[in-house]
Amino acid sequence: MSDHTFNAPTAMHAQSADARRLQGRRRRVNSVALTLSMIAMAFGLLWLVWILYTTIQFGVGGMSLHLFTESTPAQGVTGGGLLNAIMGTLIMVGLSTVVGTPIGIMAGVYLAEYGQRGWFASLVRFINDILLSGPSIVVGLFVYAVMVSPFGGFSGWAGSASLALLQIPVVIRTTENMLKLVPNALREAAIALGTPKWKMVMSITLKSSVSGVMTGVLLAVARITGETAPLLFTSLNSHFFSLNMSKPIASLPVTIFQFALNVDPNLQSLAWAGVFLITLGVLGLNILARALFKAR
Repeated sequence: MSDHTFNAPTAMHAQSADARRLQGRRRRVNSVALTLSMIAMAFGLLWLVWILYTTIQFGVGGMSLHLFTESTPAQGVTGGGLLNAIMGTLIMVGLSTVVGTPIGIMAGVYLAEYGQRGWFASLVRFINDILLSGPSIVVGLFVYAVMVSPFGGFSGWAGSASLALLQIPVVIRTTENMLKLVPNALREAAIALGTPKWKMVMSITLKSSVSGVMTGVLLAVARITGETAPLLFTSLNSHFFSLNMSKPIASLPVTIFQFALNVDPNLQSLAWAGVFLITLGVLGLNILARALFKAR
């Protein structure tokens, strides 16, 4: 009995020492992990700030009223603007959004509400994941083979189709994820009251997740706004202002690509101005998307 009484404080002291050593080791590991995380964050922010600084430094200098009132000039010609490229980008992005958004939302609704466990829904998710991670140039080549080569010419319609194919998978994924966040209790209550499923989806689940769905749409628009590779194979480019979607049409990404490689300082200045405009547009869309998601 006395041996047990004598050994108990010693055992408790040993356990306390082990606990302190374990706690100290955990604190050291936590400090190392936190330090590495801060270094990684600083490394990423360094490049982001550097890119923004360079864009503002060279882009602001090319900003002028002529940028929004004149079309792109030829090489060796002073002045000019980006009116045709800005309008071409707005038209193609707008058209692809009008076409891609309803398709993406409806497909997302099907995956979240009707095809949770079916084989067809699993196949659609698998294909959608491939499209999300696939290179955009592959989409451009596909549209070139389907819409450009058979009809013998580049066109704004082909450019819009390639952008819509890039936008739809993003909208599908965000719509499905947002609808899955709606509690099942709301669905069960609506069905218990005799509400048809289509009306339950329209009035409850979609209405409850509308801000999240709109966030996905805005993020998809932000993604396709700066795409260059698909447009090189579909809409190509034009130095003239044109609203004819059956012909090659100008766009900001392709114009930036071509002007940035040119030796003419005037064209390089317009390229930097275009980069600044796209950066402002994408930044504004991301801020708006975050504000909508926060409001949810």
